[in-house]
Amino acid sequence: MSLSPKPLEGFRIIELAGIGPGPYAGQLFADMGAEVIVVNRPGGAAIDVANLRSIDQRGKRSITVDLRKPGAPEIILKLVKNADALFEGNRPGVCERLGIGPTDCHAVNPKLVYGRMTGWGQNGPWAKMAGHDLNYLSITGALHAMGKASKPPSPPLNFVGDYGGGTMFLVSGILAALLKAQKTGRGDVVDAAIIDGVSSMMGIVYSMHGNGFWSPNRQSNLLDGAAPYYRCYETQDRKYMAIGCIEPQFFALMLDILDIDPKDFGGQNDLKSWPAQHKILETTFAQKTRDAWCEKFNGTDACVTPVLDYLEAVEHPQNRARGGLNGDGKLIHPRPAPGFNDVTEFPIAELAAAGADTHNVLNTLGYSEDDIRGLSQDGVISLPLQS
Repeated sequence: MSLSPKPLEGFRIIELAGIGPGPYAGQLFADMGAEVIVVNRPGGAAIDVANLRSIDQRGKRSITVDLRKPGAPEIILKLVKNADALFEGNRPGVCERLGIGPTDCHAVNPKLVYGRMTGWGQNGPWAKMAGHDLNYLSITGALHAMGKASKPPSPPLNFVGDYGGGTMFLVSGILAALLKAQKTGRGDVVDAAIIDGVSSMMGIVYSMHGNGFWSPNRQSNLLDGAAPYYRCYETQDRKYMAIGCIEPQFFALMLDILDIDPKDFGGQNDLKSWPAQHKILETTFAQKTRDAWCEKFNGTDACVTPVLDYLEAVEHPQNRARGGLNGDGKLIHPRPAPGFNDVTEFPIAELAAAGADTHNVLNTLGYSEDDIRGLSQDGVISLPLQS
């Protein structure tokens, strides 16, 4: 079968290697068909992608350049000349000092989209301070809302900050700027800060608070585990079921399948009854195994589903039907998302090894064999060892 062209085929995007939201953004661009060239630093990555296979490197090409060496900025600017976008995740001012900031890049390619991925943003008193996902979440109000009322806030992995507030806003910003560049011929600078992205996603909380439906008190609101019909319950085999029946008709169906009399249970949004309702549901779900409950709720609109671990998720029939998780040796590859047109299958793209494409990419930029040898001897570039 021939696959339909991917939407970003023909676009070239330069990724200055980093960790977290940046590499994942590059993966999404590559999944959508863009030619993504990663510029790795020699020995500079927190995760050595040369020795550790990482899914966020799939479909990319990789070169290794020491950006601190004379001659390195010239390589980046030559790459930029025929690129559509470049993105980086350094602290503010670093790329300017290296001679590859937005002004430098736009001088050789005015149409370039320049993406900047940070936690705190490009300005403000904390702009140049170190931080990680949890730190960024902590000042947005999102982290305070997560977890049990009697416990410290629960870290939500790094999906909410790094990937939700970071990657997704960087990707959408770059795509928007690419559309602008196609219409106007002028590039742009995309300032994607995790605190801005998470704050944007907090709009629903601010809306509910403004209408009197949300409290700053943790675990006292509709979506934070306070409602008996929107939380997880332990089963007989010490696994869990997720309950999300917000709508009245789905709530009624859940009670019916559980064989609970609505009159005995009380009103769905009777807050005074919630503590007793928690106990009823805890006792009920503890009477059967997770798989037994799955049989009862499978295919219904009760919004009751099993809580799977990431290995169990591979075998779930809905994920399998979507082709959502595919094995590649020891790695499990999530399918590219979102889908486009009628393509329901995808080949697992090769994972970029750090620096594997340095020689070929420099050749295409016009560097001769002598030039490449000289750059390697000077430590500007690193060439992979020949086997």
